[in-house]
Amino acid sequence: MRNILLIILAGLLIYGCKKSKFSTTPQLTFKSLSPDVLYPDQLIRFRLNFTDAEGDLEDSLYVEKVVTRCNRGGFVEKYKMPVFPTGKNTEGEIEVVYAHGINIGGYYSIGAPQCDFNDTCFFRFMLKDKAQNRSDTVNSPTFVIIKQ
Repeated sequence: MRNILLIILAGLLIYGCKKSKFSTTPQLTFKSLSPDVLYPDQLIRFRLNFTDAEGDLEDSLYVEKVVTRCNRGGFVEKYKMPVFPTGKNTEGEIEVVYAHGINIGGYYSIGAPQCDFNDTCFFRFMLKDKAQNRSDTVNSPTFVIIKQ
């Protein structure tokens, strides 16, 4: 009987110490990228998952384009987070979409390659909440932007 109580007590202790996926600092994870080769007149979609204990993601999403072979092709942008229903232990998905070589309302331009060859690049993302807490930076996989 004592052994059973010790096993149950140990199980409750381990379960009670389980780390919550929600924290004061926003958590950001990379989910997907589509497509991985971007041709002119196409859209590229980045999907990110987030969690936040306070649900105060009212500040900004920082996006950096890092071009590995051409220093002139990158950028850093800050976008205001849209208003959405929040509460304690908020989680959800963010979709970031860029257009390449076309002007479509509501989408930002990813920019054409600035050197004489296709851009091989990746994107970095970071969230900042209303209390100025910053998530870790997450990177997309490497992809190619085809020069027009």
